Amino acid sequence: MSRISLEVVAVAVPVVIRTRIANRELDKREYVLVRAIDDDGLTGVGYTYTGTNAGASTARFISEVLANVVAGTDDEGITATWEAMYHQSLLVGRRGLALRAMSAVDMALWDLAARRVATPLAVHLGGSLRPIPAYASGGYYRPSEGSWTQAVVDEIRLNIEHGFVDHKIKVGGLSIGEDADRVRAALDAMDGRGRLALDANNAYPSPAEALRALHAFEAAAGEVGLWWFEEPLSVDDVEGLRRLQARAHTPIATGEISQSRYEFRQLIDSGAVDVLQPDVGVLGGVSEFMRVVRSAETYQIPVAPHWHANAHVHLMAAATTTLTIEHFLLSKDIYNFERLLTPESVLPFRDGLVAPSSAPGFGIDFDAEAVRSFMIAGEWSA
Repeated sequence: MSRISLEVVAVAVPVVIRTRIANRELDKREYVLVRAIDDDGLTGVGYTYTGTNAGASTARFISEVLANVVAGTDDEGITATWEAMYHQSLLVGRRGLALRAMSAVDMALWDLAARRVATPLAVHLGGSLRPIPAYASGGYYRPSEGSWTQAVVDEIRLNIEHGFVDHKIKVGGLSIGEDADRVRAALDAMDGRGRLALDANNAYPSPAEALRALHAFEAAAGEVGLWWFEEPLSVDDVEGLRRLQARAHTPIATGEISQSRYEFRQLIDSGAVDVLQPDVGVLGGVSEFMRVVRSAETYQIPVAPHWHANAHVHLMAAATTTLTIEHFLLSKDIYNFERLLTPESVLPFRDGLVAPSSAPGFGIDFDAEAVRSFMIAGEWSA
C-alpha cells in the first residue's frame, strides 16, 4: 500500500433563515472535510459535522494528530489505523471532537479503498445498490414561517409534493400543549398516509417529564400512533431512557450523539432503545458504524441512521436491519451539506426512496469553488 497523506479544511455554511431546535438556535453549520490521497494521486473523501463553532478545532486535531497516525499505519489497513487513532485519542478526549475527527478520516480511508477497486462502497462492504426507504426530516422552529401549526402543515405538504410519505418533526421547543397541536396538525396534513416521528433533541429533564410529553403527543396522534420518539432525554441518561422505554407505547429512538461501539453496547445491553440511530460522522466512521450495525443485526434492532444520507445510503444497503434513512430537502436550508458538493454528487430521491450511487466509493465529490467560498481553516488544493 502506498503512503497516504491527508488534506483537511473546515467550512461554515450559513443557514439563511433563523432556525431553532429545542435547546439552541442555528445560524450556520460547520463541517470538516478530509481528503485521503495516496502516492498515485487517487483520493478518498470523508467529512463530519461539528455544530456551529468547532470546525477549526476539529480540523486542527486531524492535521496535528491523526495525519501522523495515518502516515505511520497505512501499510497495516484501515482497521489497524482506526485502532491506532483511537488509542492516540485516549488522553485527549476519547469522545466528542476526537471521535468526530476520526470519523471523517476513517470515511476518507474507506472511500479511497473502494475507489482503488472502482467499486461503490455499498458493494465493497458486501451490500448492493438497492433502493432504501427514506423519510422527510424537518419541522424545525422558524418564527418567520407563520404560526407553529401552519408552518408544520406547509412543510408536510412540501414533503408530499416531493414524493415522501414518512416524516419527522421537532418537539420540545414549545410547551407540551403547543407541540401537541403541531403533532395533530402534521398528521392531519398527512391525510392518513405514512408515519410521523418526533425528535426532542434531549429536551426533557427527566423520564417523568418526557413521559408526560409523550402521553400528550400520543393523545394528539390518536389511533394513528407515532413512528418513534427520538432523543427525549440526555444522551448520558441511559437508565432514564430504560425507564421511559418500559412505560412508553411509542418506540424510543436514540444514538445520534453516541460514540464508539462501547456506548452503543450500553444502549443495547440496557434495553433502553427500540430504534438505533448511529451517525457515521459522529461515532467513529465507517469502521465503527458497521460494527454497531452488526451488533444491531445480532439483536434484531432496527437502524435508522441520523443525517448524512449521502453516506448512509451505502452503509445501510450493506445491512439487514435497515428501517429508513433521514433525508433533508436542500431547499429547506436545514441540512445544507449538499451545498458543498458537485451537482452530480447530490443524492437523488424518488417516491420516498434513495439509492447508492454507482460511482466508486461514496460517489461524493466536493465542489472546490464552494469549499473555498465557505472555508474557515485549513488548506484545499485544486
